[in-house]
Amino acid sequence: MCGRFAVTLPSDAMAQLFDAQAANALPEVPNYNVCPTLPVHVIRNSDVGRRLVAMRWGFLPAWYAEESAGPLLINARAETLAEKPAFREACRSRRCLIPATGFYEWTKDEHGKRLPWYTMRADTAPIAFAAIWQDWRGAGQDEKISTCALVTTAANDTMSAIHHRMPLILDPEDWPLWLGEAGKGAARLMRPGPEGRLRFHRVDPEVNSNRASGAQLIAPITPGAPERGLLI
Repeated sequence: MCGRFAVTLPSDAMAQLFDAQAANALPEVPNYNVCPTLPVHVIRNSDVGRRLVAMRWGFLPAWYAEESAGPLLINARAETLAEKPAFREACRSRRCLIPATGFYEWTKDEHGKRLPWYTMRADTAPIAFAAIWQDWRGAGQDEKISTCALVTTAANDTMSAIHHRMPLILDPEDWPLWLGEAGKGAARLMRPGPEGRLRFHRVDPEVNSNRASGAQLIAPITPGAPERGLLI
């Protein structure tokens, strides 16, 4: 499961990192609270090579008559990706990558209060989420909307301390296979990541609000400090 993430890398740096040509209209960065239905940066393959484009985070199957016609599909389980009618065609031919700096997950305390955690790579390098995409046009609409969903797997031992699921994170050597540039066999990438690649820390409950913004959202909570989120 991944319901929010942060991205701080400038768009031109993303294009360079992924060796992609950047589109003109891309989401503003930094964004420390990327929420579902917002436009996100996506790297996808095309006839002219890799492209860095904007897509709506929230996959819309072709049969949705409108954006709210069914569940909000922000995640797709790796275990059933090739079988689900909503995802199976995208799994075969429309795989992509979503850059991030880190992502949020939540646990609960003994009183049911949601406690946010921020996860990032242990080496602080950018994250590349595995994802799928779909162009969608609703009833009566003239233009298509490009939409996407993150692929998730069972959590590894590290992440299972805070959640039983985690996003599928790919290393640079795996990007060509996932994007379809290196032939077939991407299914072998859909497994929990190795231990030791990620680290996480508690952050302020301020991020529980989808209106919250700013670099303070990813800062570790200082022991004994008051939590701003308690005042929301």
